[in-house]
Amino acid sequence: MDNRAGFRAGLREAASPRTVALIAGVLLLQLGFVLSYVGAFHHPTPHKATLAVVAPQKAAPQVVGKLNALPGEPLEATAVADEATARERLRGGDTSGALIIDPASRTDTLLVSGAGGASTATALETVLTQAEATQKRTLSVVDAVPPQAGDARGLTSFYLVVGWTVGGYLLASLLGVAKGAKPASVAEAGLRLVTAVPYAVASGLGGALIVGPVLGALNDHLLALWGVGTLVVFGAAAVTIAFQALLGVLGIGLTVLLFVILGNPSAGGAYSPEMLPPFWRAISPALPNGAATHAIRHIVYFSGNGITGNLLVLSAYAVLGTLVTLLVTARIQRRAPLPATGSAGATPVAAAG
Repeated sequence: MDNRAGFRAGLREAASPRTVALIAGVLLLQLGFVLSYVGAFHHPTPHKATLAVVAPQKAAPQVVGKLNALPGEPLEATAVADEATARERLRGGDTSGALIIDPASRTDTLLVSGAGGASTATALETVLTQAEATQKRTLSVVDAVPPQAGDARGLTSFYLVVGWTVGGYLLASLLGVAKGAKPASVAEAGLRLVTAVPYAVASGLGGALIVGPVLGALNDHLLALWGVGTLVVFGAAAVTIAFQALLGVLGIGLTVLLFVILGNPSAGGAYSPEMLPPFWRAISPALPNGAATHAIRHIVYFSGNGITGNLLVLSAYAVLGTLVTLLVTARIQRRAPLPATGSAGATPVAAAG
């Protein structure tokens, strides 16, 4: 009888609204994972990939116009004065490629930046090879900004960010498991945030050392990568703690949605943002994954050009995560009922009376 009663009690618990809601939430996250990754990657197509065009002055407007009028708008072409200018823009990360038109030959040259994303370089080659063929011309492709020898297809920055992000939200999640999902007081919330600081510093340094001196994937930028990594890890931890303060254990699900389901496929890893569908392309620079991946690539390959916005995004997540955690916890603490007082808890004055 006891076994039957225990089974029935367990069955009732399994069918409780809370359990059903948690299972439904996990199912939605799982389906969201499939939808987001397959939706982002199933049909990569370039959209307005930037292209500098060097052509004779009289022909340049016509060439640029035809390239920008290609079906689906795969290119955003702009005429530049000469090849030196085109190469400078490519080295600064201001353009994805450069087309050098040679009027004295039937072969033109496409300069690409493999370090900026192999998928975009390949797409530019495909689109322009087809466009050149319609003019009975051929294309010679040169990787003018190749990735470092240990950075296959330029993916190291993306996987480094994935590792840092996972570390940040795992730390916060484990603190929630150990001490309760919602911080019980402002002091406890502050302690969790303070704990995340040395962890973020150590994690940022560890990741930078692994991809640099240890594996030789991203060399010569240890301090800069350390700084970005520290910001990424602390931001991920602070946001996760904030979500837990707001929603309890359900906050971990929201963290997975933000960093894994939405953040990873839009970050510009396997496919650069200009290769992604509109939704993922739009959210890429606004999420920590995309902002950090772009920042690391530009630190290593493009002299840090254009990373101010990325650093502001990463800082915003760290600051907002911290503020939301403290404000929400303070509000909960103010609303908490005062402990009941009785004869054992009476003040000396009350006891004397």
